[in-house]
Amino acid sequence: MTPPPNTSTFGLSPGTLVYVGPEVAKDTTLKIVKYNEQYHEQHTIKQIKDCQISGDKPYISWLDVDGIHESGVIEAVGLLHNIHPLLLEDIMNTRQKPKIEFFNETYVFVSLKMLYWRDEAGEIEAEHVSFLLGSNYLISFQEKRTGDIFGPVLDRIKASVGKTRRNGADYLLFSLIDLIVDNYLEILERMSEELEELEGLILAGKHKDPISELYSMKRQLTLMRKYVLPLRDMLSQGLRENSKLIGKSTFPYFRDVHDHVITAIETIDSNRELLTGLIDIHYSTLSSRMNTVMKTLTIYSAVFMPLTFIVGIYGMNFDNMPELRQPNGYFYTLGGMAVLAGGLLIYFRRRGWM
Repeated sequence: MTPPPNTSTFGLSPGTLVYVGPEVAKDTTLKIVKYNEQYHEQHTIKQIKDCQISGDKPYISWLDVDGIHESGVIEAVGLLHNIHPLLLEDIMNTRQKPKIEFFNETYVFVSLKMLYWRDEAGEIEAEHVSFLLGSNYLISFQEKRTGDIFGPVLDRIKASVGKTRRNGADYLLFSLIDLIVDNYLEILERMSEELEELEGLILAGKHKDPISELYSMKRQLTLMRKYVLPLRDMLSQGLRENSKLIGKSTFPYFRDVHDHVITAIETIDSNRELLTGLIDIHYSTLSSRMNTVMKTLTIYSAVFMPLTFIVGIYGMNFDNMPELRQPNGYFYTLGGMAVLAGGLLIYFRRRGWM
């Protein structure tokens, strides 16, 4: 039975296995993949006791745990593979920031986020993913919130396409991290396209109220930066460590992923700067429009002020006003007012006020 969602581990002892994240209605599933250059096998595990893998086999073993919300399952997997309770706690905490930890030559722990772009909501959704790299084996943990995010890598292994079948578990770890980072770049490309389109509408004055959309996109970029930025230091640390679990032949691939992460961070920062500039342009445009309106109103007020003065004089109820006895005084007054208004408008135009 799925436990209720939790929002914090405050007050609990370290290593207490409590799922922190959104509610999940599906059960955890376990899948194991075994392969080498000539061999491939894949099946779903029915009983947890059958999920134990080791590194003393002539093939690579990959255990994929899809669903981290059932503490009993995670604890059982941890006991079978001697995973430290603090790491199991990090695995079940979806708020855990990306990190990498080396435990001597036993295993390497990696935690990061898989990101999705939801078109219907225009928002980024993050999925917590963890890896445990051992000698000749890999264990992956993912939230059960979407389809299998590792599908492309599984397809390559099944079809024996690429280098995965010919390399070790460290290359499999690279392939999965590379898949996640490539997805970052795809999301950023889509966001950049939307931002360029929004920029064109704002500069052309065709978007009446872009501010909510601009701030929404800025929030998404800030959220994405929060998840992507730690990967730079994480991968740098991984490349500096002298671990036998990550072979020297795999280092160039991890350096390539590191370069992609730097590219993603630079793209995020440039888009944030562009967003800030567009917000400033929007407010400047609003201010310019307001100034134009105020200038127009001021000109009309300046034109009608003397006309109102004239009308006010002749609206006084005095008997001794000679002009009131003129047969054509009304037309003379209107004509004078028209000439005065026209003269003021010509004067304003010549001074460049209109």
